[in-house]
Formats: sequence, structure tokens, C-alpha cells
Amino acid sequence: MFNIFKKKPEPTEIKTEPVLPLATSPAVTNEVSPGIVETELSFAQRLKKGLAKTRQQLSGQLNSLFGGGKIDADTYEALETILLTADIGVAATTQLLDNLKKRVKRENLEETTALKQALKAELLAVLMPLEKPLQTNNHQPFVIMLAGVNGAGKTTTIGKLAKLFQSQGKSVLIAAGDTFRAAAREQLQVWGERNNVQVIASEGGDPAAVIFDAVNSAVAKKIDIVIADTAGRLPTQMHLMDEIKKVQRVIGKALPNAPHEILLVIDANTGQNAVSQVKAFDDALGVTGLVLSKLDGTAKGGVIAAIAEARPIPIRFIGIGEAIDDLRPFSAQAFVDALFD
Repeated sequence: MFNIFKKKPEPTEIKTEPVLPLATSPAVTNEVSPGIVETELSFAQRLKKGLAKTRQQLSGQLNSLFGGGKIDADTYEALETILLTADIGVAATTQLLDNLKKRVKRENLEETTALKQALKAELLAVLMPLEKPLQTNNHQPFVIMLAGVNGAGKTTTIGKLAKLFQSQGKSVLIAAGDTFRAAAREQLQVWGERNNVQVIASEGGDPAAVIFDAVNSAVAKKIDIVIADTAGRLPTQMHLMDEIKKVQRVIGKALPNAPHEILLVIDANTGQNAVSQVKAFDDALGVTGLVLSKLDGTAKGGVIAAIAEARPIPIRFIGIGEAIDDLRPFSAQAFVDALFD
């Protein structure tokens, strides 16, 4: 069913390292059978549960605002405050309100009870351009490079992505390019051992060289997908950003036109700082997709709208929980429904 490698990897490919006990490896501790979870809760239900904090932040105030009465200037002022509190951001909030006012006038809405559906429609219009699922069938191997700051959830996201691709019948190879953080390598190796995914790693050394070897190995073995981890980078530290640019160039030397996808992992808890990260990494690397992690732990899920306004890069996946199958393709309609209903 999956591509399982039983041969010992060559010394140039992987060096055995101390492995964390399974119970202490956050990348693999919450492995849950997708089939079992689906029978208990649908994805829509889990999305709603994951966005509970953001919805609670919005719903109480919105329900009061939309409870009845005439739409007037005070209505829009109160709505502006609510949207800003949900971390939708100044620019996105201004755009939403402008569009909402036009809709109210166009549809001759008078009562605040009609505003909820109107607001949902306008928010959906903002988010729909970001709904572009990742297509991995146009290259073999399809090389995905992950970037993001430390703590954003890159390592956990890699494990979840690999499991997702495996469920689609694809073979996966992981390049542990974060050679500076031992825990990252160990977590990926443990995950690889438990799920029959080969992990190319090295203790210390040049991350670009590790990923170069991984891509070459994937080409030789006809692997479907390569997921390349990179060390966490603060976008304000330009010398470190230059290092990740080097990784990007080296991947292109190993395989022309690669990487085929540059995924930036963003922690939703960072709020408006997420917008700054998207801009900085996009300017440096040309980010092609986003993964918004930890939506289940924040009341700031509205930051998706801020990202859409500032830098409309497709959101490939969202993380709504810690289970291994809680990383799913972004659906604008499902997201908006989970926020309001």
C-alpha cells in the first residue's frame, strides 16, 4: 500500500541519531486513525470545534448587534470594533465594511437581523481566492519546501502532510533540513520509523547538502513526494533568510524547476504578526502556499482575512487539532460557516 524501504540507507544519506522516546515526540504522539475519527465527528464538526474560541469571540457580540433594530452609523462602528477584536486587521476590516455597506444599499437592507448573512457573504468573497488545493501530480518527485519561524508547527505539519499523502497512495521521503535543532530531526525520524517513511538526515552540517541528497535519492528511487524541512527563521534576521534562499537554490540544482511548492507554516496564535511573516517570507522566497496551524488554540482565526487582503497566497491547509488527521485542505465556505454557525 505504501512505499516501504527496507534497505539500509547509504552512509552519505543518513546518520543514525539518538531517538526521542515516542511519548516525548510531539510530532507523533497524537496519531489517530482517520477512519475512526471521521465516524465520530465529521470534518465540518471538527472545524467548528477547532474554531470555537474565534467563534465565541465573534458570536456573542455579533448576536447582540444583529438582534434587531435599524442599520445606522453606530451599527457599523460597533461591527468594526468586533472585527478588529477577531484580528481581521484594519485593512481587511475596512474593505469588508465598505463592501458590506454597498450590499446593504444594493439589497435595500434596513434591519440589523439581515446583516449576519450579508457579512458572511462578504467574508466568503474575501476568502474564496485563497481556496486553491495543492496539486502534486504534475511532477515526480514533487518537491515541497517548508519554511516558518521556530514554534510555528513545521515539524508536526510535516508528519501530518506525509500521512495525508500516504493516504492518497503516494510514496513520501522526508528531508530533515533543520540541522540546527536536534529535536526536529529526532521527531521526524521517529515518525518515519513508525510510518515507513524514509528520512534523510544529518547531525549538524549543511542543511542544503542534506536536502540536495534527499532530492537525488528521491529521483533515483522514483519517490512521489519530497518534503524538505528547513530551520526556523525570523524574517527580521536577513543573514538567516539568506541561508534559506541558498537551500531553495540548491534544490533547483538537484532538480530543475524545484521546489515545486514553498509552504510557509504560520501559527494562527500570532495574530497580526502572521501577516508580517507572510510578507517577509514571500518577499524572500516567493511563497506559493500557506499552512495555518493551531487554529484550535486561538481566538484570532480572523487573521485569515487579514492575510487575504495583504498577500492573497493560497491557504493549502489548516490545522484544527493535534490529531494526525487534523490537517485538511482549506475550504472558504466551511471556514466561514464554522465561524458564524
